[in-house]
Amino acid sequence: MLEDLWSRIAATQPVPQWETTAVLIAVAAALTWTPFGYHVTRHLLTLTHEAGHAAVALVCGRQLSGIRLHSDTSGVTLSRGRPRGPGMIATVLAGYPAPAAVGLAGAFAVGAGYPAAFLWALVGLCALMLLLIRNLYGLWVVLAVGVSVAALSWAAPPQVVAALASLVVWCLLLAAPRAVVDLGRSRRRSAGQGSDADQLARLTHLPAALWVALFWLVCLAALALGLYLLTPIAGWVSAMLAAWAG
Repeated sequence: MLEDLWSRIAATQPVPQWETTAVLIAVAAALTWTPFGYHVTRHLLTLTHEAGHAAVALVCGRQLSGIRLHSDTSGVTLSRGRPRGPGMIATVLAGYPAPAAVGLAGAFAVGAGYPAAFLWALVGLCALMLLLIRNLYGLWVVLAVGVSVAALSWAAPPQVVAALASLVVWCLLLAAPRAVVDLGRSRRRSAGQGSDADQLARLTHLPAALWVALFWLVCLAALALGLYLLTPIAGWVSAMLAAWAG
């Protein structure tokens, strides 16, 4: 069984055709930029957001107390250590760019022909998150995501696996900037005293708006690179430059 699992993880699959990719981007946009769709996909977004906080906290030598995911799609990661300094700044900073980073890693994997490897990496992430979750709803979310992705990756034909991996990539890349938009709106409504941007402002004495702008630029850069990797945009740009130079 382990050999079969490894063969599935290491299996290669061509990047979906441009027509299929265009449909997947449209579906991902509907799932991330419409109210109902975003409420569903935001669970995955929050999971990766909190995983970003947790991973950087561990790298910085902080001690994790646990992660909670809530039914309103919010989440919190608690860690112990110095209340200020580079480690705390990096831990707080990691949340909003994390979904974009995971999506971009997925774009590299899909572009290299390893969509199944990306999906099973997500399953592994969910397995690690199970060790850190400290509430029942969060446990349900992580199990639902992990089991669903594992089941589809195991049972679906290669073409469906490639399409599913691409859809997850586009959902993450498109939802990441949407989350930053929501951050800006919540700060305007309630001064956002508990937001990551405001925590960074208190830690660094730099304006919270500057951190929101940084989140926005990072997420847009990841989306642009994902488009470059998985669509014919690179070829179109090269052709236009060649025609202009000629």
